[in-house]
Amino acid sequence: MSKLTQRKSVELLLEESRETNTGMKRTLTAWALIALGIGAIIGAGLFVRTAAAAANNAGSAVTLGFVVAGIGCALAGLSYAELSSMIPISGSAYTYSYATMGELVAWIIGWDLVLEYALGAATVSIAWSEYLNKLLEYIGMRIPFAWSHSPFETFTDASGVVSHGIMNIPAFIIVAALSLLLIKGSRESSMVNSIIVITKIAIVILFIVIGWSFINPANHTPFIPAPQIYTDTQGIPHNYGGILGVLGAAGVVFFAFIGFDAVSTAAQETKNPKKAMPIGILGSLAICTILYILFAYVLTGVATVDDFRHAGKEASVVYAIQTYMTGFDWLAKLVTVAILAGFSSVILVMLYGQSRVFYSMSRDGLVPKIFSDLHHKFRTPYKSNILFMIFVGVFASFVPGDIVGDMTSIGTLFAFILVSVGVIIMRKTHPNIPRQFKTPFVPVVPILGIITCGAMIYGLGWANWSRLLVWLAIGLFIYFAYSIKKSKLRDENQEK
Repeated sequence: MSKLTQRKSVELLLEESRETNTGMKRTLTAWALIALGIGAIIGAGLFVRTAAAAANNAGSAVTLGFVVAGIGCALAGLSYAELSSMIPISGSAYTYSYATMGELVAWIIGWDLVLEYALGAATVSIAWSEYLNKLLEYIGMRIPFAWSHSPFETFTDASGVVSHGIMNIPAFIIVAALSLLLIKGSRESSMVNSIIVITKIAIVILFIVIGWSFINPANHTPFIPAPQIYTDTQGIPHNYGGILGVLGAAGVVFFAFIGFDAVSTAAQETKNPKKAMPIGILGSLAICTILYILFAYVLTGVATVDDFRHAGKEASVVYAIQTYMTGFDWLAKLVTVAILAGFSSVILVMLYGQSRVFYSMSRDGLVPKIFSDLHHKFRTPYKSNILFMIFVGVFASFVPGDIVGDMTSIGTLFAFILVSVGVIIMRKTHPNIPRQFKTPFVPVVPILGIITCGAMIYGLGWANWSRLLVWLAIGLFIYFAYSIKKSKLRDENQEK
């Protein structure tokens, strides 16, 4: 076997998952995992990307876009559920790739997950800062532009006065606060996340129930607009309407589903992970998909496509309530609270997932040992949390939010593809290992997952492909310069 393709044995992974004296505390239940998944999923995607997809791609048929994206995630989720029930250990797609496709692929996917978790958390924290100012405006307050934006951003007011950003302090504060919470422990983090999840789900349901009576049937006619090319305000053309419009909308709202895979990083802190992991992954995905479809149907029924394109834009939900739902201004304020809560839980789970992936990579020797050092009392990888708090916090404080763009999405889709491939390989190489959950109709379901995710990657365009290639090139340089020499699995094999 090539050194680059040597795999970590499933038996060794299972032995590591049974460690109790030196490992992390097992405190999470299936319901806590569902809350963890929902916490990561419901956020910017629902409240922001829904309107963007309706405006540029599909109109009211954005509802179907959520169905397509949900199907793609469900296919990948079934593969995640099988592997997490069979290999209940931290690391998510990184660990699964190590066991199925070898060390080099495992490194690539681990490095790729940095895009999804660390950079994603930084991007969402910047959006959190923006919406905090929106909330403060309700009480006549506002954080000065200089201290809520990066040095690369400027603003010119109506009188021509130019303001320059210095540092996004709110973004750094939310990253620091949630990182310290994670150091305290997964039980405490899960408790806070559960409160946030209950809050934002309640507000989403309120909007669906109250908004249903304000739906204007004319806004849903025709439900799928006729195919045409729509050029947005920035001069970018989009396929609007028809099948291409629906598929385009699916690619846009896919961002709304990012995060359910973070559940699989919590395996070593879960009670009875073989049973709880599939429930957490598929349960959170099912709940969010249903809420997304209903939310999109109501939002596109209350407001018009023109509202999403011009007047409403990113604040389309609040705009729709204030414009068309007379007497419910209080709901608009609650939606702003829900958006802040949603962003907070997304940041929390992404920081959690990142530290757990690097915890696994550190134990394998691919990144320095500091990432797997556990706190003597809390049994959490606190040094990893602190390092990522600094990295993510600096990024959020001094870099504009749109610098990452769709990188988070393409990194996630790449991980989904490798997990789907992993299920097929494990069925061939380890058919007799007990599986608490089995993906149905293998290899058909994983292959469909690969095709669906691959189609969404194709839809993201060459610009995002090139960024991913550059990022992976940097990762490969680090692997061959450091990780390949420090690999514990490589040392063990050389001793035999």
